[in-house]
Amino acid sequence: MKIVEQLHVILYPLTPEDWLRELKLIEDAGRTAYLSDDKITATSHEAFIKMIIGRDHGAVLEFGDMQVCFITDRGISHEIVRHRLCSFIQESTRYCNYSSDKFGNEVTFVEPSGCDRNSELWRNSCERAEGAYLDMLKAGYTPQQARAVLPNCTKTKIQVKANFREWRHIFKLRAISKAAHPDMRRLMIPLYQQCREECPIIFDMGEPEV
Repeated sequence: MKIVEQLHVILYPLTPEDWLRELKLIEDAGRTAYLSDDKITATSHEAFIKMIIGRDHGAVLEFGDMQVCFITDRGISHEIVRHRLCSFIQESTRYCNYSSDKFGNEVTFVEPSGCDRNSELWRNSCERAEGAYLDMLKAGYTPQQARAVLPNCTKTKIQVKANFREWRHIFKLRAISKAAHPDMRRLMIPLYQQCREECPIIFDMGEPEV
């Protein structure tokens, strides 16, 4: 049995030039409505996007995109995929056989909030689930059948691609609001803080609630 922490990796935009490209695409698209392309300069996107956000013209922000890879647990991933305006690719327990050498012949888990990884109760529960899963595979069951005994804290990898408008919505619900699940906030707040630092014109939406 292996235990890992949640994490995120921004796959795109990667560089300041990438972020600027997305902002320029937003401005270019947004100015179509006003036929004001002649006003585009090297820095005009800043005032234009601030104006767009101030007027709550969120549709214009849909022309900027970000792709992120998350390591989290199955329970949290089930909440992530509820966001409709995203593209998702997720580690499949139908096809991944965790008894193989590729996966170290073990199941990986993410420690839930409020649990101590040294907690005998939580560790024993995970170990029993892992044992049942491996026993089913040895007995001839397929991975998609054996996965039925795995708990929500089983680790998963998921890639999420969405436009900037949807990411703002995700951050509002999953990072800024204290009503979000504690493990969701533990995953999303670091991403929100990074985006806020990398691209404040889009993602400076205030401090997470405490």
